[in-house]
Amino acid sequence: MDLTSRDEVRGARGLAGGPGRRAALAVAAVLLVAGCGGTTPTEPTAEPPTTSPGASPDESPTAEPTEPSEETTVPAYFMVDTRAGLRLAREHQVATGSDPVAAAVEAMIAGSVDPDYTTSWSPATEVLSVTTTDGSAVVDLSEEARTANVGSEGAALMVQQLVYTVTEAMDDPGATVDLLIEGAPAGELWGAVVWDGAQARTDPLGVRVLVQIDEPLEGATVSSPLTVSGDAAVFEANLTWRVLDASGAEVQSGFTMTAEGQTFAPYEFQVELEPGTWTVVVDEGDPSGGEAGGEPMTDSRTITVE
Repeated sequence: MDLTSRDEVRGARGLAGGPGRRAALAVAAVLLVAGCGGTTPTEPTAEPPTTSPGASPDESPTAEPTEPSEETTVPAYFMVDTRAGLRLAREHQVATGSDPVAAAVEAMIAGSVDPDYTTSWSPATEVLSVTTTDGSAVVDLSEEARTANVGSEGAALMVQQLVYTVTEAMDDPGATVDLLIEGAPAGELWGAVVWDGAQARTDPLGVRVLVQIDEPLEGATVSSPLTVSGDAAVFEANLTWRVLDASGAEVQSGFTMTAEGQTFAPYEFQVELEPGTWTVVVDEGDPSGGEAGGEPMTDSRTITVE
């Protein structure tokens, strides 16, 4: 029984005690009510927010900013069929990442933007690591790199495809490239070649397409006049070029020269174009008058002029 209940019982018993006792009991009851519930309870106050040491009370924690992926242009080599068989063609691609050499290898495996180029590397292949030092590189690929349906010519060119891609991205044509698969020496590959140590570039005149466009990139949107540049190894440094419209009809033609003949050397020319979609074709010509056999080696880029 609580305190209030006991007082109520006593009061009931003392009613016969008269007015004085009833007044005393009334005063006691008032005091009891005042002590037990006469005030309004205050609301609990929230704990002040905690801050890190040294921070201002009105500062709120913020997430660390995420660094954007670095965007760069990397070179990758692909295969193209020519009058001299399979050859390597270079394509520059926009890639992201902090390691341009690894990004170039990933681009080579993923495939080209230019529909005229191809690759025999399995697209499921992952680049596990690329380690470069002065004059050498070691590329470690996943097990899928062993899968390729090529003959001996294609297998030998796949070796050079990787070597040219890595050394171009290193900006060191004289560097060597070794290949690991899942951390172990590559050894026999594709039933046709053995990668048994560091490999170097072979003579570009024997493995590269003799006419190469570097700029503009395939599918680029450009302004006029259009600048076309690249390198080529052609007779007496002479190159011919054509511009085709969307139907394939020739609308312009001309010629230009490389800096040096019979070896890979740079060239550049400009052409005025109206807004629209155009294909620029550069070729080595045919100084033999058809006696050399096969179609002249060419390269092309399809672009849009604003």
